[in-house]
Amino acid sequence: MSNKGLMYGIGAYLMWGFFPLYFKALQAVPALQIVLHRVTWSFLFLILVVLAKKEWSSFKNQAAQPKTVLIYALAATLLALNWLVYVYGVISDQVVETSLGYFINPLLSVALGVIFLREQLRPAQWLPIALAAIGVLYLTLQVGTLPWIALALAFTFGLYGLLKKVAPLGALHGLTLETAILFLPALLYLLYAERQGFGAFGHLSWMENLLLMLVGVVTAIPLLMFAAAARAIPLFMIGLLQYIAPTCQFLLGVFVFHEPFTPARLVGFAIIWFALVLYWLEGYLARRRQLDSAPAL
Repeated sequence: MSNKGLMYGIGAYLMWGFFPLYFKALQAVPALQIVLHRVTWSFLFLILVVLAKKEWSSFKNQAAQPKTVLIYALAATLLALNWLVYVYGVISDQVVETSLGYFINPLLSVALGVIFLREQLRPAQWLPIALAAIGVLYLTLQVGTLPWIALALAFTFGLYGLLKKVAPLGALHGLTLETAILFLPALLYLLYAERQGFGAFGHLSWMENLLLMLVGVVTAIPLLMFAAAARAIPLFMIGLLQYIAPTCQFLLGVFVFHEPFTPARLVGFAIIWFALVLYWLEGYLARRRQLDSAPAL
């Protein structure tokens, strides 16, 4: 296993974990405008990366396929919705609930694989999925409202990941095409907002304007780091590292932003955390059995 790949993976998930600090600094900007700036500046940055790597010709040829464009248009829609819900959750002081969405996501992704890709689950894998559903139901009954931010994040990112399984492009070219599809509508809305007098960019402090401009770089760097890590370290290690981000978000929500975390919410979260531990433990034991039964060479 590559130590460099491991560091890339840790770095990517730590950046995602501390994203709430970044978006909290933009709390004066409407969530929709933050997301549209995220799309716009991400696209411009990614195009520069593609050009710098001298991959424009191959990117253009791949992106010209109608089937490819359709797949990435759907992926771009899911990604934009995920970003919008996430940013709204952060700037509306619901960081703890956003973390719940990314705790649920791995188990939901397994369920989506069964439904859409006909993947087979081992019998013991059904237990953590059922426990996660019980945890969400418990939170809904105890808190009195469906944790819609968490569920929206889990479903949009889960479906986004499902599409990426059948998508033909690599990480850099895929994200470039996704932001390219969204770029023109995003830019037109931002220009319209400016013309109508409710655009944020240019009417904030210099620091807030700079943060809006850099949001594309901040978005793209962890994705590129993750892509490098995924090629260099085993999938089970990626599975472990993915819990860094929601853990950081949860700790920020409770201890930095002082969001309410009642005993009822603690019980619901604990059920879901227990489900994740069971899911990881079952996978670990299954790998051990597989290695032990493999013939010696």
